[in-house]
Amino acid sequence: MSQVGGQGGGGSHSLAFRVMRLCRPSFNVEPPLRLDPTDLFVGEDLFDDPAAKPHSFSSAAAHDDDSDPNYRNRFLLRHFSDAMGLSGLLVLPQSFGAIYLGETFCSYISINNSSNFEVREVLIKAEIQTERQRILLLDTSKSPVETIRAGGRYDFIVEHDVKELGPHTLVCTALYNDGDGERKYLPQFFKFIVANPLSVRTKVRVIKETTFLEACIENHTKSNLFMDQVDFEPAQYYSATILKGDGHHSEKDSPTREIFKPPILIRSGGGIYNYLYQLKTLSDGSPQTKVEGSNVLGKLQITWRTNLGEPGRLQTQQILGTPATKKEIELQVVEVPSIINLQKPFMLKLNLTNQTDRELGPFEVGLSQNVSYGERVVMINGLQSMVLSEVQALGSTNFHLRN
Repeated sequence: MSQVGGQGGGGSHSLAFRVMRLCRPSFNVEPPLRLDPTDLFVGEDLFDDPAAKPHSFSSAAAHDDDSDPNYRNRFLLRHFSDAMGLSGLLVLPQSFGAIYLGETFCSYISINNSSNFEVREVLIKAEIQTERQRILLLDTSKSPVETIRAGGRYDFIVEHDVKELGPHTLVCTALYNDGDGERKYLPQFFKFIVANPLSVRTKVRVIKETTFLEACIENHTKSNLFMDQVDFEPAQYYSATILKGDGHHSEKDSPTREIFKPPILIRSGGGIYNYLYQLKTLSDGSPQTKVEGSNVLGKLQITWRTNLGEPGRLQTQQILGTPATKKEIELQVVEVPSIINLQKPFMLKLNLTNQTDRELGPFEVGLSQNVSYGERVVMINGLQSMVLSEVQALGSTNFHLRN
């Protein structure tokens, strides 16, 4: 936990707020380089044969370790794991630290009575104030604290899901009766800045009727981020599928992979990871799902954890793509013979769909006369064109064409 300074109201007060941030500790890393004392006197080549290693230095170091009140040998390498610098201890934060968007701000607040007499009828309020709003976290107006004895304190914990960037102020106020019966008002302010933990850059590519969305996530924090979930929630007229590269066969076929999905690591200080999604327009022909001219693709839901499990969650704004242009009509081949013999006529079954909300037609269907790929391989056997009657709004008609 770490304490941040505040500003109190004018005049002397018996009470004072102390604010400590509740967050996960960090590993205690000892930066000094540890060494083996034998390396100071003999070379590394001598230890190719383990039996040739002298024991005089190590035994002396072990003896000095038991009777070394000044810790003169604390930099000696006694175990190979000591080279990592991890002492096995956890360190509480020594400063307020960085607070990022999407995290939960949790604070331990203590109101202390530093006078020689007790105070009564203490009304306490704690609020978070941003540039846009003021959020109430605690209010004891309906059940005030009866007394706080001399030298005593009253403690409580507040939490707030951080959803805005920029400056924030934790406002703590107390209204109480002093020892002489005077009603006093104590305000204190604790300020902090909320930063953006990551940035999301997107690219949209449209190939025929399929849209590909690439999302690049960059880590701006000083801690590694383990991405638990990066899901794309498509708009109502799209379906989305995440595309992944083929992994190692033993990993891909493992039955435990579906139960436990390891998080994706994005390293601190600018690490990036790319996600690729395939978007397709839903085949439902109703006007509720086909929105003409809409360029909203959807949004990303991102959840992560830090090194020691501190959670975070963000949701992006709506991601925009190329406006969808809806065709008025669509011609599809419905049925083709499984076997087609050379120079033998065959029949095709086609479907013509009216995708508008009005009646269209009549239509003339024929084989295109534009041959841009060399000699024509399919020819019409019979009428060169066929006339179809009107098609109702959002309706379709089937017909056959002899080739």
